[in-house]
Amino acid sequence: MNCQQILENKVIRASVPCRIDFGGTLDISTFYLPLNRAKPSTVNLALDLRTWVTLSPWDKGMVKISSRGFESAEFKADEVPFKHPMGLMFACASFFNAHGVHIEIESTSPPRSALGGSSAAAVAIIAAFRAALGKPIEPGSVAMAAHYLESSVAGVPCGLQDQLAAAYGGVNQWYWQLTDTGPSFVKKPLADNGEGIRELDRRLLVAYCGNPHESKDINQRWVNQFLSGNNRATWLEIASLTEQFAAALVARDFSLAGELMNRETGLRLAMTPDVLDKTGLKLFERAEAQGCGARFTGAGGGGCIWAVGKAEALAGLEADWLSIVGRDPQADLLKTRIDPNGIIIK
Repeated sequence: MNCQQILENKVIRASVPCRIDFGGTLDISTFYLPLNRAKPSTVNLALDLRTWVTLSPWDKGMVKISSRGFESAEFKADEVPFKHPMGLMFACASFFNAHGVHIEIESTSPPRSALGGSSAAAVAIIAAFRAALGKPIEPGSVAMAAHYLESSVAGVPCGLQDQLAAAYGGVNQWYWQLTDTGPSFVKKPLADNGEGIRELDRRLLVAYCGNPHESKDINQRWVNQFLSGNNRATWLEIASLTEQFAAALVARDFSLAGELMNRETGLRLAMTPDVLDKTGLKLFERAEAQGCGARFTGAGGGGCIWAVGKAEALAGLEADWLSIVGRDPQADLLKTRIDPNGIIIK
């Protein structure tokens, strides 16, 4: 597909949110299929730290990708590398047999912050190409395409929650299951797009620990442990805690939600102590001391940590967290809100 001609008269821009989560890893088929009896699910909350993708015309036969934090790369369309820092993005272009295109990625979340940014970028790229072709943009189909492309090039098992949060936005619980046509998901909204989300916004904190994460390492250890028959009971307990956490959000019982977060984080720490880096551990301990709950995002090991609690407890925690992140010029308390919107095309 020669995008040069298509894009000369209409540059395409697409954006999607990133996410914070509870019960991640259960969205990987390695886990949710053997644990089917427990009806595993994952909860995620989309954040307005959006990733923007712009498609503009480029030299015929060439694909160029530019993204903050990476060196721009340009290759012939039939030679784009998938083993590359931006290999997933090149794979998305190849999925459409695209050339004559410059893909520019702008993320408003910190690089490698464990907020699902790379998966979100893939969703935005696929949505942008579909818009360029004048095709309908169905969030579930876009998310599934992004998921399977990532799984095909990552070299490790991949989940689906990041893509779904990006495609749909909002606050949702996702159930993972196998149907007659293959792996699938069920979406259960946990907050309406009005007062429900506004109330949750008032009960959330999100901090970047200053240390970029590397999800492959911790995820791979969890996978290897699980495949070896270890920690099966722990993952069943995490599935149960996720269900209880979703119910606590619906009931707006933020005290219980915080307790459940701390229990889940404790289980993960027991399996992989480095799931929280030094700053993350300090933030987690302060959350516990203030009567709030806290959890790392994604696979942890750096990146972000988020907290939930009652208003008065959260106010005290915010002061504590500001003091902790203020000691590291790379760390920060993120100014973000829940984003009710998924894919946006401009």
